[in-house]
Parts: sequence; C-alpha cells; structure tokens
Amino acid sequence: MPYADQLARSQEIADKVARVFQKRAELAQQQFSERAHDAGTRLVGNGGADHFDGYGYALDLMQRSILFWDTLRQRGNNFIEQTKRGLEPVLHFAHEMLIDGRTFARPVNYALLRIVPPEGVIIDPLKRPYLIIDPRAGHGPGIGGFKDDSQVGVALRAGHPVYFVTFFRDPQPGQTLLDVCAAEQQFVRHVRELHPDSAKPAVVGNCQGGWAAMMLASSQPDDTGPLVINGAPMSYWSGAWSEGEGDNPMRYSGGMLGGTWLASLTADLGNGKFDGAYLVENFENLNPANSFWDKYYTLFANIDTEPPRFLDFERWWGGYYLMNREEIEWITRNLFVGNKLWSGEVSGVSGASFDLRAIKSPIVLFASMGDNITPPQQAFNWVADIYGSTDEIKARGQVIVGLMHKSIGHLGIFVSGKVAKKEYTQIASVLEAIESFPPGLYGMEIAERKGEGGKTEYDVSFHERRLEDLTARFNRFERVDELPFEAVKQVSDFNQRAYELFAQPFVQAMANDTTASMLRAFHPLRAQRWMFSDYNPWLAGLGPAAEAVRAARKPAAADEPLRRAEHCGSDMISAGLDFYRAMRDAATEAMFFSVYGNMFSAHPAQQHEPREHVADPRELPFVQEALASIGHGGYAEAVARVACLLMRHDEPLPLTRMVLRQTLAADYAEYLPQMPRDEWRRIRGEQEIVVRYEPEQALSTLPDLLDDNDDRKKLLTLFDKLHADSRMQGFEPTAAQHEMLARIRAALPVKAARAPKRSAPAH
Repeated sequence: MPYADQLARSQEIADKVARVFQKRAELAQQQFSERAHDAGTRLVGNGGADHFDGYGYALDLMQRSILFWDTLRQRGNNFIEQTKRGLEPVLHFAHEMLIDGRTFARPVNYALLRIVPPEGVIIDPLKRPYLIIDPRAGHGPGIGGFKDDSQVGVALRAGHPVYFVTFFRDPQPGQTLLDVCAAEQQFVRHVRELHPDSAKPAVVGNCQGGWAAMMLASSQPDDTGPLVINGAPMSYWSGAWSEGEGDNPMRYSGGMLGGTWLASLTADLGNGKFDGAYLVENFENLNPANSFWDKYYTLFANIDTEPPRFLDFERWWGGYYLMNREEIEWITRNLFVGNKLWSGEVSGVSGASFDLRAIKSPIVLFASMGDNITPPQQAFNWVADIYGSTDEIKARGQVIVGLMHKSIGHLGIFVSGKVAKKEYTQIASVLEAIESFPPGLYGMEIAERKGEGGKTEYDVSFHERRLEDLTARFNRFERVDELPFEAVKQVSDFNQRAYELFAQPFVQAMANDTTASMLRAFHPLRAQRWMFSDYNPWLAGLGPAAEAVRAARKPAAADEPLRRAEHCGSDMISAGLDFYRAMRDAATEAMFFSVYGNMFSAHPAQQHEPREHVADPRELPFVQEALASIGHGGYAEAVARVACLLMRHDEPLPLTRMVLRQTLAADYAEYLPQMPRDEWRRIRGEQEIVVRYEPEQALSTLPDLLDDNDDRKKLLTLFDKLHADSRMQGFEPTAAQHEMLARIRAALPVKAARAPKRSAPAH
C-alpha cells in the first residue's frame, strides 16, 4: 500500500476510534448520572418512617457486620474442606461413577457419572438419555445440575436418564484436549450401550463444554443425538464494533496481553500446570461492580436470609481447577487467539480435521443479548463461516435452531432457575420434534401465557430463517472489525516464539512443585478465602460472637432513614464502579483498534478483500449437483419433492403442528420411506433446492422418480389417507396447495389393474 494510502487509512481508523470512544464515554456518563439521580430520588422521595432511630440503626449495623464477616469465615472454612476432599462436583443430585478416565490407556482427569433420580422421580430407560458436559474454564463441574431447577432437573422430571461428564481438580500428566475428546467419545458409546433401544443421546454443552460437545459430535457423528449448545463461544473474534451500546471487551484480551505467551508463562510458573483461578479472576474483572461490591453488599443488606444462597454459589465459584500446559496452550492458540479450530487447520483424534459439517444431528444454539462473554455473534457466526449459505445447510441435511434470550448474563444462562423453567424445559420438550424438521435454519420463540388457575404456560413456535439475513442482522459492519485480529495472531505467534526461545528455559528451571504450590496458595482469590477462616487465629472469637448476635438479633426497619441512606451510598459506589468499567472497556477497545487496526492495514498481504458473493446461487456446487440429479432417484426422493412442492412458506411452525407431523409419520410409516433420519434430512434438503430453483422441472420430472405403478399408488393413497384423517381438519390446505396437489395427481397417472383373463367355457 502506498504511504499516502497508509496515512489516509490510519487517519480513518483514528477518526472512528475517537468517534466511538466519545460515544462510549457519553453513554457511560449518561448511565452514571441516571443511576445517581435515581439513587438520590429514592433516598429523599420514598417517604417512609418519620422517626430517626440512630441507636437502633447502629445496633443493626454492628450485628449485620458481625454476621457478614462470619459468613465470609464460613466460606473460607468451606473452601478449605473442599480443597481437602479434592474439590468434588457441586451437583445437587446424587450420582454414581460409571467410568473413570484416569484408568484409560491415555488417562484423563474426566469421568462419566450417572445421575440418581430423586425420590418420586420416575425414569423411563427407553427414553432418550441426556449427557451433560460442563465447562472446564477455571471452575469445577456441576453447574448444569447446581440445583433442582437446572438442566439435570429438567431432564429428570421429563423422565429421561441423565449422565454427567465430570472432571477432577488435577489433570493427568501429559493429557491433552484431544485425549479428553477421545475419552468423551468412550463415554457416549457407553451410554448408548446402556440404552440400546433408545434414541441416540442428546448432548448438552455449557460454555467451554459447548465447543467440546461440537468437537465430540463432529469426530463421532454416528453416536450423538441432538446437540444443545449453551453460551458457547465458537467464533472468538466476533462482536460488532458498533458506535452505540457497549461492545464485548473479552475479545480484546488476547491482543492487549500480547497473545498466548502469558498463558504459557503462567503454566510454566505452575511447573507445567495452569491455575484456573486466573481465568476466574478474568471473569470477575469483567464486572468489578458485582465482583467487588454488589454481591457482598447484597449479602450484608440481607444478612438474615442471604447467607445460604451466597455460600451455595461460592461453593462452585470458589473451586479452582488446574490444566496442563498443553491444554491451555491448545485452547489459546487454536481458539482464543488463533480462531482456527473450525477452519480445518486442527486435526482430531483420528488425524482428520474437525469439520462441523460432518455433524448429522440437529443443533440447538442458545445465547443471550446480555452476555458479554459469549455474545450472539460469537455463538452464531460459525454457521456462516462453515456453511456460507442457507442452501448448503439444506444440501447437507442439517437442522440448526437458534434461541435468543434478551437480557440474561453469561452465568445466568447456566444457573438461573427461571431460565431452567422456561428455556431449558421447552428445549427438552422439542428435541424429538426437531429431529423431524426439514433441513434448514430456524429461530425458536417461546411465548408466555396464563393457563388455568393463573399458571404460566408456554407456546413454542419456529420460524425458518435465511442465513444471509441473520448474518446481516448480527454483523452490521460485515465483520470488518474482525480483520485486526489477524494482526493479533501474528503478534501472538512472534511473542510466543520469543518467549519459548529466550525466557521459557529459565522459567522452567526455576519452577518446581513447591514454588507452584506457593503461587497457587497465595493467589488473591484463594488467599481471601483461607485468610478469612478458622485458620486465622485472629478470627477465633468471630463464630461465638455471631451466635450471640443471632440470639439477640434486632434488625432495623427497612424504611429507617439511615438504612435508606446506606442503600443510596451503595448504589453510588456500584454506579461508580460501573462507570469505571465502561471507561476502561472503551479505552481498551480504542487502544486495540488504534494498535492492531493500523498494524493490519500496514501489511499489503493482509489487505481486506470483500467476501466473495456468488451473483447467481445456481453456480454453487451443491446447487448444481442437486439440479443435475433432478431426474434421478426413487420413492424417497419423490416423497421429499412432493413435500417441498406442497410446503407452506413464510409461516410460523407451531410446536403442536410439528408434534402432529411426527405422530402422522409414525401412523403412516408403511407409506413413507424407511431410512435413518439424517439421510432423510439430506434428501429432503436436496429436493428443496430442486423445487426452489426449478419448480416446473421438478414437477415434470416427478414421474421419472415414480416409474413404478405401485409406488405411485402408494403415494396417492398416502394423500387420500391424510386428507381423510380427522387430525388434519385444523390444517386446511391453501388454494395454492389445492392447485399443486391437483397438478401432482395429474402428473402421476396410475394404470388400472388388469382384470384376470377368463378361461374359455368347456363344451
């Protein structure tokens, strides 16, 4: 690029960086002012008690303070006990271990658990089993079954056998993520052996467990059933660089830290083991208001009721697990910074690269607009990267269903009881129906309504979407903001090689088990727990003091003026921390694009070339292949083509209709082609492409697919039976469908059966 063009490009980048930063700062200031105003209004405008009880408030404040610090002491004691026991999973449900991955030829610190149904819950062993994979991203396992209203609880109450993939705190020496993937393949095969008469197991993957589930399914497509991927970052560079609301700061971390070398350094300081507490610390730093103030003030303000919930959550949040150096380096190089897992650059256990297009079962993607760790772009953009168009999704027989929450945060996707009751319950109820969907991309919508007795009920519907439309909606800037990450990748590779050459030998020579243990013990997240425990002799009197306070507890009135002033002060502190976060993230974003945007534009080899758009979709190879076979096939292709010719377009698909379709397919199975569902979906997708691009030729060549007279009679008999079925009365055909049905009948004349010849009369 000529220097003048480079200078112009740099000026353009600087202008947008300044413009976006200014809008970020204005928005942050506006939000802070609104929160400060609201806090002041609540303080002076809510009325309340006229009396001023300073002594009563002081007594309440002292009592709450003692109970607050005692709760932190209990948290520290729980942390120490958990550590002594090796950090067991925080599952709410009883369970038994079926397979211990530490005994494998390539041992891994993973195991397969069977969830024992609670008393009163009846499991049908013939129902589809569920296999839940929790994230291994610093915390321990169990969040998918953290409480009764959870993924595990929903599946159990629906009568499904449930299995859980757990892991232990310490990795096995030398284990890699490919070893883990191979172990999970064995777990899936074992579940299938336990339920030979059931449908293939549904695999639920949470966050990091989501892309682990995708790796598993792409390398073993014949053994896995539907996939439910919750809050899983798959396209790590995505997240539109908009000028309005805040962006997603976590995607800039790799660039601002100089790439993957820091993870390698941390693992080397841990004598070959990476401490998951650093990942948890990164999560906490994303929301300093909640991490450093809100959750503690909520405990302090509601000290009479909040401790059980607080301690229960901290039992999971404060359990820090380890990874091998090989594991964290694989993750950072191939995912967070390299973003090359799904591009075909990474090989699986068999030596073949991971290819998500090899997955044969339907995929449900659940994300939230309020998630700043896995925003919707990171959860969904891989579909556009892998398939490229809606027609390719159909040609490959794939069904992908997207479900979007409007506001829940990243953790809420997994731990919220409301999400479990609504989204996960409805997902579990539709998995069977989804398997019978025609291939394509669908949006799932859940509408609430009041049923009998005021009970909340849900209506589920599906809307078929075009990938091209969704890509434009989620990526308003055509993903141009992802280009500087290519520069991040190159800088990361350079820094990694420099670290391995100049620093790593010295770091590894100095590290040993003793220094690694000391570093882990004095990590701030661990230290704040064991320092506030019975290990601290200065806290010896805290427990008895708390017991005395509970016996003489005298809480102040909620509307006491000083109590309201306390809430106002808390709101101001929280607003100040949120303002700091917004400005920090805006500055980080501005610095990232200032550095890497200019760095990317300075290299001619990296100049952005617009994504190629095929002017005529008919030129796509899979479309040409489908059209080339328009006159070839048999009864299965004919049934699929007729279904496409009669399909209603641009209408929502209520779940009730999809369930009825399943029921009718079972009742009239003798008239339908019998084949694996994934093969049927592939044929259905190809015939839909044929009907879309050549509708008249699709109809005229239909007799070529049904040259057998008996096949024609069978298909027309199916029409007659469906038309006469009373269950179809609520789904009257449209005028266009009536016309198309008449044209299909005219195109498939049935030859009358010949009457048997009469023998000549005897004379």
